[in-house]
Amino acid sequence: MGTREQIVAAADRLFYEHGFEHTSFAAIAEAVRISRGNFYYHFKTKDEILAAVIASRVEATREMLRSWADESGDPAERIRLFIRIVVTNGPDIRAFGCPVGTLTAELAKLRHPSRPEATALFTLFRDWLGEQFTALGHETDADAMAMHVLTFSQGVATLANAFGDEDFVRREVDRLEAWLATC
Repeated sequence: MGTREQIVAAADRLFYEHGFEHTSFAAIAEAVRISRGNFYYHFKTKDEILAAVIASRVEATREMLRSWADESGDPAERIRLFIRIVVTNGPDIRAFGCPVGTLTAELAKLRHPSRPEATALFTLFRDWLGEQFTALGHETDADAMAMHVLTFSQGVATLANAFGDEDFVRREVDRLEAWLATC
């Protein structure tokens, strides 16, 4: 991994754990163990780093969705993989919330111009879930069903972060999987 990619990876983790606003150039440079001069060679502004982090997250999300498609030809199983992400990423979600939700919420509070780009991650999930529900024969309601699953994931992530209750998360995942089975 090159220096630029290391900077993006460190910034992504620090933005997630501490927030975009509370992460400094110095903290990112320290995490990568490079001088500030070398850091500025790759990124001149924090907004440039944010754009690179968002682009990296979008690409990682696309790759995850491709791997789920490769893993299963069944759209219901692919939706289950999405539903279970709150369990798969449980420790981080309990500690820091949903990486997509926390970033978009912070950028909204800051009225940051990159908010639409961050929100594109939700759109990517929404569209992908809609495709899965369409493949299950729910063309008319596919978007509404996709939004139901997204609402579930954000609600559970928020409450998991607030209460740290792993059993709650597992119960809610089971409940949504039962709903999916009726679809």
